[in-house]
Amino acid sequence: MATLEPFCGLLPSVNRAAAVAAVPYDVVNTAEAAELAQGNPYSFLHVSHPEIDLVPGIDLHDEKVYEQARLAFQKLCKEAPLTLDAEPHLYLYQLQMGEQIQTGILGAASAEEYRKGIIKKHEKTRQDKEDDRTRHVMELRSHTGPAFFTYRDNYSVKRIVNGELEKEPLFNFTAADGIRHTLWRIDTETSRKLAEVFAAEVPVFYIADGHHRSAAAARTAAECAPNNPDHTGKEDYNFFLTVAFPASELKILPYNRAVRTLNGLSPMWFMEVLRDKFDITPVSDGEVANQGEFKFYLAQAWYLAKPKFDVSKLGVIERLDVSILQDNVLAPLLGIADPRTSKEIDFIGGIRGTKELVKLVDSGDYAIAFSMYPTTVDQLMAIADAGEIMPPKSTWFEPKLRDGLVCHNF
Repeated sequence: MATLEPFCGLLPSVNRAAAVAAVPYDVVNTAEAAELAQGNPYSFLHVSHPEIDLVPGIDLHDEKVYEQARLAFQKLCKEAPLTLDAEPHLYLYQLQMGEQIQTGILGAASAEEYRKGIIKKHEKTRQDKEDDRTRHVMELRSHTGPAFFTYRDNYSVKRIVNGELEKEPLFNFTAADGIRHTLWRIDTETSRKLAEVFAAEVPVFYIADGHHRSAAAARTAAECAPNNPDHTGKEDYNFFLTVAFPASELKILPYNRAVRTLNGLSPMWFMEVLRDKFDITPVSDGEVANQGEFKFYLAQAWYLAKPKFDVSKLGVIERLDVSILQDNVLAPLLGIADPRTSKEIDFIGGIRGTKELVKLVDSGDYAIAFSMYPTTVDQLMAIADAGEIMPPKSTWFEPKLRDGLVCHNF
């Protein structure tokens, strides 16, 4: 069964929470992080993107970058300040984006359960990203950005959560991007009861977003254990920060694609070859209404593509819309054999909308863009249950959790 442990959270003061909380480190680059943190000395981006306070162009894996992260964290703890709770708690973390509201339980997940597969994954991780995240966590001795988990809805959990939502929140603010963030600290007795419900009734967690955070946490635990002669498995380094949401409350946006060239094909010939496997229809916009089809923007026009073959006969991975596109279009026609390494393709989060796809192609930097129907949470869980791996960039979850709102020290 799944573990979600109370822990002594490190939190900013109430009047600094909005200033400290920052977008996840992996959704912005250095330039974007610097712009967001400008004029705000309390932004957690000074910790998660420490290079913004160093010489421009510095190697992101330079020793000075990790040292700067540690110094920035120490400074923030002192000046914000960030204060450690005296007793272990679970916390409720609610996000609202327009009418979309999701409420998760923030707690400490088990690195051992990640290794055993009780925490299920659906993506491969990259060694360089694991290395970077592990080094960052070890330098700070803190998990500062939560992994994003989901679980199948549970009545007992929901009942406790509903009761806590009636209480006064600890933090409640709307970020610059319009996302509302609300945090409750659950009292110690209720935290214990909620942890017991997870341990008794929730068999597994699914990683929705945060595969590299989870993998780095497992490596952190493995590095720390040999240095502790009294290791028991209960130490804080054996656990890491997560927010677990019920599956019914999550929203997945599409992860769209833009390709730089047509691999030597003319637009007319590309369309002709594509018609071998797809029915092609001109349309007025790029919004995809149904699973099993996609749209593409080419030569200043949108088209709808529907497979001529029976998708239902494909395997659990092969029938994903992103797999249909990859296996029948990107690889055989456009030469994108491995989308993880190809420099000819870029992935565009659905939060940017289809107008971003039009902009990219009309700029001349890209030849074609593909608008996708979002992968569903049920598909994600089915693939994870089967022990399979999704194609890269299959899911884009919104809204995003904030770094620095609660940290887990070890």
